[in-house]
Amino acid sequence: MGLMGTSIAACLLAAGHRVFCVEPKPEQRRTARSRLLEHLTEGRSHGVVRASPAELIGRAVISSDFGSLQKAAIVIESTVEDLAVKREVLQKIETVVSARALIGSNTSAIPVTELQAGAAHPERILGLHWAEPAHVTRFMEVICGKKTSLTNALRVMRLARNWSKEPSLLRKDIRGFITNRIMYAMIREAFHLVESGYASVADVDRSLRNDLGYWITFAGPFRFMDLTGIGAYAAVMKDLLPDLDCSTKVPHLMRKVIRSGARGVSNAKGFYHYTPAQARRWERLFLEFSYEIRALAGRYPEDVGDKRSRPAK
Repeated sequence: MGLMGTSIAACLLAAGHRVFCVEPKPEQRRTARSRLLEHLTEGRSHGVVRASPAELIGRAVISSDFGSLQKAAIVIESTVEDLAVKREVLQKIETVVSARALIGSNTSAIPVTELQAGAAHPERILGLHWAEPAHVTRFMEVICGKKTSLTNALRVMRLARNWSKEPSLLRKDIRGFITNRIMYAMIREAFHLVESGYASVADVDRSLRNDLGYWITFAGPFRFMDLTGIGAYAAVMKDLLPDLDCSTKVPHLMRKVIRSGARGVSNAKGFYHYTPAQARRWERLFLEFSYEIRALAGRYPEDVGDKRSRPAK
């Protein structure tokens, strides 16, 4: 159980489920229970987990046996972002679960239709896009492949709300889904501004943090345009959109950072310089911030303004 798999399991335990975790690596199995308990204990201290962590952890079964999933109502695959690996794991899951069991793939960009190829029951396979830390954030995207039953997708949407998520439904399959398509367009433009000498990494981060970062938890882009005046955005689009970067190549700066061996705060090396102590502090601050943002977002749910409002057709 890696980083995401552990936090997904913690989310499901916190929601009251009995959770069967399949982990082939012995070293990961040995530490899984302690990592789960740490997540649940932190969640309890922030008011996110209501029940006793010691009681909840007792509902977790950790093994290397796919057969332990036999009676599962829903199975969530969370392996590496590799199509071949995911297909192999999905096939193993299908051999042991019932025909009614739902199967969700935790993927950030792989089209669900490609994951359904060769499946015995492709109608019950769908994408579940979580955000890290999965046991804290309210984010979830439920993605239909070409063969996914809409009824099954709506079942997962109901489940996701019981997991304290505000889920979004993609009725058609598209690579990257909603947030990653929009986020990577933004990241590509951020690299363009830095590599072209317009601003530094820190300058770009500072501007986005203090503009986009201040309102995005309260409102998505369409609501924000409603709040701040739609006409101005149309006028800016006319001149700005043709000028935005549309490169299809990985940016030079990204390739350079990757070649240096940087993985970010996990090895204290990234776009910024860190000492090991600073990297650990940033990790801890991000977790604390995630809990605070969850609490803030909970005060302003998506229908807080007017529950009768509906998007324009």
